[in-house]
Amino acid sequence: MRIRKTIWSSDAEPIVVIMAVLLMIGTINVFSSSFVLATTDFNNPYYFLIRHVIWLVLGILICFLISRTNYHRWQSPMATLGFFLIVAALLVLVLVAGVTVNGARRWISFGGFSLQPAEFAKLVGIVFAAKYLTIRMKLEQKATILRGRAYWLLFVLFALIELEPDMGTACIVIGIPILMAVIVGMNGLEIKGLAVLMAAGASFMITMQPYRLQRIKTMLDPWADAQGTGYQTVQSLSTIGSGGLFGMGLGDGVSKYEYLPEAHTDFAFAIFSQEHGYVGALMVFLLFVLLVLCCARVAARAKDVYGQVLAMGIMLLVAGQAAANLLMVAGIGPVVGVPLPFISYGGSSLIVTMMAMGILINICRQGTEHQKFRRIEEEKDRLAREKAAQEEPVRLYRVK
Repeated sequence: MRIRKTIWSSDAEPIVVIMAVLLMIGTINVFSSSFVLATTDFNNPYYFLIRHVIWLVLGILICFLISRTNYHRWQSPMATLGFFLIVAALLVLVLVAGVTVNGARRWISFGGFSLQPAEFAKLVGIVFAAKYLTIRMKLEQKATILRGRAYWLLFVLFALIELEPDMGTACIVIGIPILMAVIVGMNGLEIKGLAVLMAAGASFMITMQPYRLQRIKTMLDPWADAQGTGYQTVQSLSTIGSGGLFGMGLGDGVSKYEYLPEAHTDFAFAIFSQEHGYVGALMVFLLFVLLVLCCARVAARAKDVYGQVLAMGIMLLVAGQAAANLLMVAGIGPVVGVPLPFISYGGSSLIVTMMAMGILINICRQGTEHQKFRRIEEEKDRLAREKAAQEEPVRLYRVK
C-alpha cells in the first residue's frame, strides 16, 4: 500500500497552527491598538490586554474540551434545544437588563466583564441548520426554509437580536443557515421567493433605522461627510494607507491616538495594517484563506453527512465574518460592527470562534480515523483476494 507523505500527520494540524498564529497576532495587536485608550481611560496600559488574555485562555480551554467531545452530541434534541433556550433567554435578558453602549443594548455585565449573547446565536444557527439539513439529505429531499420549523426558531433569535438593535449580527445568525441550505440544495422557485423576501426585509429594516441608510450612503462616498458620518471610514482608509509597504513598526501606529474609533475592536485590522504595512496585511489575509481551505477540506473528508454540513457552516462563519470585517475596514462595505475572528478584541466573539473551531477539530479527527479505518479495511480485502488467488488449485491439462 502506497503511503502519501505530507508535512502534517492529520488535517487538524494545519488548522491548529494557523489558528495559533492568528491568535498570537491578534493578542499582540490588541495590546498595540489599545494601550493608549487603556492608559487614558483606566490608567493601566494593560487593561484590555489582561482581559483579552483571560478570554483567550478560557477560549483555548473550551476549544480543547469541545475538540475531545463527539460532535454528534450536538445533533441530539437535548443539546440543540437546550442551546437554543439558553441563548434565547440571554437575549431576552439583554433587552430587559442589558448594558447600553452607543445606543445599543447588547451586553450583560458581570464582575467587570461583559457577555454578548448574540455572538452565541451564530453557533446556534449553524447547529440547528446542520441537524435539519442532514435529515432532509438523508430523506433525499430538497431543503426548505419557509416550511422548516428549525428556521422559524432561528427567525426568533433574529428578531431578538434586531431589537437590540444589531442588524449585522442578526443577518449572520440567519444568513449563514440560509446559505447552508442553498449549498445543500433548495428548490429554485423557493430560492427566488426567498431572495425577494430578504430584499424586502432588508429594505424595511434599513428604513426603520435612518442611520442604517446613512451608512449605505457613507459607504458609497465617505468623503462627502468626512468629519461626520464618514469619519470612521475615512480614518480607517487613512490608517491603512499610511502604513505603506512595510508599515510604521509595531507599536508606532499613530491612528490609535484617538483618531480611529474602535481601534482595538472592529477596526483592529486597520491598526495592524498601519504598523505592519501591506505585507503584514497580505499575510493575515492569506492565513484566513488557508484556514478556510482547510475547513473546506475537513468538510469534504468528514465521515458522515452531519459532519460535512456542520463543518461547512463553521467554514462559512469564519469566512463570512472575516470578509465582512475586511470589507468594512477597507471602506468597501458598510460599518456593521462585525469583529475580525482571532484578531479583534472581544471576549464573546473569541469564545464562540474557539467553540466552533473545537467542533471542527473533532470533525476532522473523526474523519481522519474513519479514513484510516477504510484504508486498513481496503488493504485487508486486497490481501485476502491475493491470498485466495494464490491458493486456487492449478489445473493440469493432458496433452493428447
